Amino acid sequence: MSCAICEVRKEKRFCPALHGRICPQCCGEQREVTLDCPSDCSYLQQARQHDKPRSRDQIGQIDPEALFLKVEVPDQFLYEREHLLMGLTFALAKAVRADRSLNDGDLIAALSALTTSYQRLVNSGLHYEQAIPSAPQQRVAAEVETMLKEYREAEQKHMGYSTVRDSDVLKALVFLVRLGYGRTSGRPKARAFVEFLVAQFPEKESSIITPQEAGSRIIVP
Repeated sequence: MSCAICEVRKEKRFCPALHGRICPQCCGEQREVTLDCPSDCSYLQQARQHDKPRSRDQIGQIDPEALFLKVEVPDQFLYEREHLLMGLTFALAKAVRADRSLNDGDLIAALSALTTSYQRLVNSGLHYEQAIPSAPQQRVAAEVETMLKEYREAEQKHMGYSTVRDSDVLKALVFLVRLGYGRTSGRPKARAFVEFLVAQFPEKESSIITPQEAGSRIIVP
């Protein structure tokens, strides 16, 4: 039997995305490119064991503008604002669970648009949203904005004021953008970053994390 994709080489493995058998070469070339590989595919899992998160040198090859390198995110910030980071991560995970078609590129695009808006707000005081062309990406951005609103309201209720500044939100978003680029393989249909985020939370966990929980679950690239 020949491969269901190239129809030239001999098929040697079952592809759950196609529900057919394909050759190893097509599996490697088309995985998360033209194929919507399910997360439980054994060949995808094997590939991810070899495709470890990108190193600092590899991330350094990405367009500096995409990584918002002008925004400094000190290590101390990750601990001072761990509750905020966990809340944002939860919002992303929630968006993914609501739309299983979302991939790494969608999340990074939505985060990048939000980051651009907050960078403009922090630097110039101008507040208008960066255009997001894709409806699924718009829903991701809306989920993040909703979480930020609820987070500030929760602080206001418990402390009488909110400690989260727009500059804090900017740094948190930049951190997540860089985390996304570090986790994804960069393939068009890649979902390694998506699955990493979802794995941080059980299905019914709250977005407001207690200090004890957050202290042991800080996200690192």
